[in-house]
Amino acid sequence: MTALSLESMRADIARMLHESPSDILDDDNLMDLGLDSMRLMKLAAQWREAGAELEFADLAADATLAHWWAIVARGLAREA
Repeated sequence: MTALSLESMRADIARMLHESPSDILDDDNLMDLGLDSMRLMKLAAQWREAGAELEFADLAADATLAHWWAIVARGLAREA
């Protein structure tokens, strides 16, 4: 299993939205780009399986890749 990174999360989101990763900017509102709650739950589950410490509610509170990566990065820092 590949370790989570900002770019791997961007690629996962892009795949879910059928977009190019380069079209997903850190501060884009991902709900405005078409991400819905069902897809968000799938991403959250996928990232938890990869070791991320995150909850759906935390992701839904601010639907930007920058916010989501900050959550994941904090969890990774605690593990180090």
